[in-house]
Amino acid sequence: MKRPNLSLSRRAALQGIGAVGLSFSLPKSLKAQSGTVNFYNWDTYIGETTLADFTAATGINVQYDLFADNEELFAKFRGGNPGYDLIVPTNDFVERFIVADLLQPLDHSRIPNIANVEPGFMNPAHDPGRQYSMPYMWGTIGIGYRKSEVSGTPDSWAHLYTSDEYANKIALLGEPTTVLQMAFKLMGKSLNDWSDENLAAAEEMIIAQKSKITAFAPDNGQDLLLAGEVDLAQEWNGDILQAMDEDDDIGYVVPQEGGLLWEDDLCIPVGAPNPEGAHELINYILDAEAGAAIADYIYYATPNKAARELLSADYNENPAIFPSQATIDKSEVSLFPGQEVLAKIDAAWTRIRAAG
Repeated sequence: MKRPNLSLSRRAALQGIGAVGLSFSLPKSLKAQSGTVNFYNWDTYIGETTLADFTAATGINVQYDLFADNEELFAKFRGGNPGYDLIVPTNDFVERFIVADLLQPLDHSRIPNIANVEPGFMNPAHDPGRQYSMPYMWGTIGIGYRKSEVSGTPDSWAHLYTSDEYANKIALLGEPTTVLQMAFKLMGKSLNDWSDENLAAAEEMIIAQKSKITAFAPDNGQDLLLAGEVDLAQEWNGDILQAMDEDDDIGYVVPQEGGLLWEDDLCIPVGAPNPEGAHELINYILDAEAGAAIADYIYYATPNKAARELLSADYNENPAIFPSQATIDKSEVSLFPGQEVLAKIDAAWTRIRAAG
């Protein structure tokens, strides 16, 4: 399958979608409508024609809106479901949604394409037995960089967190948990070790570096790289791969200290107006051809074994998509730390953002 050419116009169009929602022949209201699935997803994270193809195949329309990060997604549901049928949280936030009783159990009998999922993804720690989620994509968080502006490969988190070398040309993610966890990795600690000592040290490190940080980017570090506003960006691997497709001066590396292994999942929130349609869309996304088209377009690692069989070696053997075992061994999956730790993270983040 040929990888389509991405362009700045496509990226700009998708960012525009984030403000107004993408609609296929339906009103923008999030009120329950017969034959409509209200889908809340990340930016640049669906196939070029996936939703239109789904509508053509099933007669079910899709209202498609975008969120910037997991914090924004979770905050949207704290006071109740505003009308969405399908959401895509990351693994530790899936667990957070489950603990808060904000997800509906899935009916596996309505998702026959579950047979296409790699067996290794079927019993994750954050959702044993896949009661509440189906895997969508997985990958790493690392450093995207402009090759012509850096010295060698910036293969340490120190370049972002403690070095003066790229002052005012650095973007970190806007997610408090992830930013603090990568500081833990630089410190040689587990990214799941939320001791008071680790949290205080990471907070101190980030505040000391803050004057050299251009932005805490809401999932758009790749755009800052493309625009030349930063030379180093902490980002999801697929977002940087999309930027690399547009500009061959962009590179990606998982630092030598290791990084974050993540998985994004398809979930139906409590209060969904159309859970039947949501099940239909989950099943469609897990179809071999539909799943291959999505993965080939967004360049993230699919857990869909049937989809991978349809994709080329350029995709299946790309180490920026499917990391080496050595990279996996030094990286970690984020675990839900509990409400008490979340309160401490929020307090630390408030101090970081308020620091001069």
